[in-house]
Amino acid sequence: MKKTVTLRAHFDGKQIVLDEPFELEPNTKLIVTVVPAASEEEREAWTRLALESLARAYGDDEPEYSRDQIKEANTEYAGR
Repeated sequence: MKKTVTLRAHFDGKQIVLDEPFELEPNTKLIVTVVPAASEEEREAWTRLALESLARAYGDDEPEYSRDQIKEANTEYAGR
């Protein structure tokens, strides 16, 4: 049995179009879920939440860490 996959698509006014190429055999059974567009209010609420979370994570009371505090170097880091 093949795996179930989730594919992004959109309706172009005439037909449903996959956003990325994907090989489908004729008569493949599909389930289509219509996702409502987010309102401007909802988009603003998510943006506000993200900004508040970033402010908490990188606030003025966050300590600065110097290189000599690093205990183990990341050998895969390309560095600057």
